[in-house]
Amino acid sequence: MVVNTLTYLDHAATTPLRPEVAAAMAAVHDAGAGALGNPTGSHPAAQRARRLLEEARDEVAAFLGRDPGEVVFTSGGTESANLAVSGPAEAARHDRGEAVLLYSAVEHPAVREAARAAAKVGLHTFELPVDAAGIVDPDVLARTLSARVTSVSVMTANNETGVLQPLPDLIETVRRRAPHAYVFTDAVQAAPFVDLVEATAGADLVSLSAHKLGGPVGVGALAIAPRVVLEPRQYGGGQERERRSGTQDVAGAVGLAAALRLVAAERATAGPRVAARRDRLRDGLLRAVEGAHRTVPASAAAGVLPGHLHLCVPGVEREELLVALGEQGVCVSGGSSCASGALQPSHVLAAMGIAPELAAGAVRFSLGYGTTDDDIDRALAVVPAVVAALRRGG
Repeated sequence: MVVNTLTYLDHAATTPLRPEVAAAMAAVHDAGAGALGNPTGSHPAAQRARRLLEEARDEVAAFLGRDPGEVVFTSGGTESANLAVSGPAEAARHDRGEAVLLYSAVEHPAVREAARAAAKVGLHTFELPVDAAGIVDPDVLARTLSARVTSVSVMTANNETGVLQPLPDLIETVRRRAPHAYVFTDAVQAAPFVDLVEATAGADLVSLSAHKLGGPVGVGALAIAPRVVLEPRQYGGGQERERRSGTQDVAGAVGLAAALRLVAAERATAGPRVAARRDRLRDGLLRAVEGAHRTVPASAAAGVLPGHLHLCVPGVEREELLVALGEQGVCVSGGSSCASGALQPSHVLAAMGIAPELAAGAVRFSLGYGTTDDDIDRALAVVPAVVAALRRGG
């Protein structure tokens, strides 16, 4: 029997739309505020749309510590990553006949699949290995770099495990060994809790997605440094300074800006509060679920995002566990919400050296601004009981 009460612990997949964001977006379409036109027009309704769009762009730029002219609005993290990986590669191929792309073994599928698509048309790609915590070693990166490298993609924080990369050290390594290469960082998961002005300083391309931080689904942004030369991935009216054609979603951009504003205002208190609840959940599950394996080693030098808890539960199958928990109203996931096929093995766990039989029981709990103590209490009551029942075959 499916219960009606939901304990939502899947914020890394999507964070519910915040009321303040919904109100800001509703105001865009408020009839009393006047008609909303196409921001490329010249009449008053279009001018209003353009003003709202550029105000949102200013806020996104401030959140990233960038110039507003660097910010390109997209449909979300996937499109941003595709443009960041494929755009410079295509430009390099046209300019010098080749492109060399490096990306970490734990990147989001949006990056991995874009790199694979590049390889199919003859471009050179190389997957950077990671250690047991999923971290790229700057020394390994240094040995891989050369003057031929076009771009290096290393995410700020992993979407499955929450592990933070030593991004400043990696960027410094690229600048020293391959100064002409671009650095792209997928900051989608990190944005709710990490100061991206500091964390991504020096990166050439940085991506965001609104629905990972309480904003609307279908809106994102990509910051593109002035030195980056790229080919657009979609064509049309030349919007976004000819980097991403298509009529912009003004209300969505306003929603993204509103969500970022809330995140920035709450970061100092939200992070520690969420981390404390995450730690209580972690400690309780490790005690109550026999054999539960902490995926990221406790001794890992890198930090983990406050909301992420990734465990491997031996003796159960991931999808069976997720369904059983869902029937009890506990919403969690097995890893990347964008992987094709629920039973697909996690490339992230494989890259970290997690044995396949252990990875088969992987589960990601991800907390957000709205997670309560009651949510943790309920998860601690339900999860061990469900695991025990599955192990008994019931």
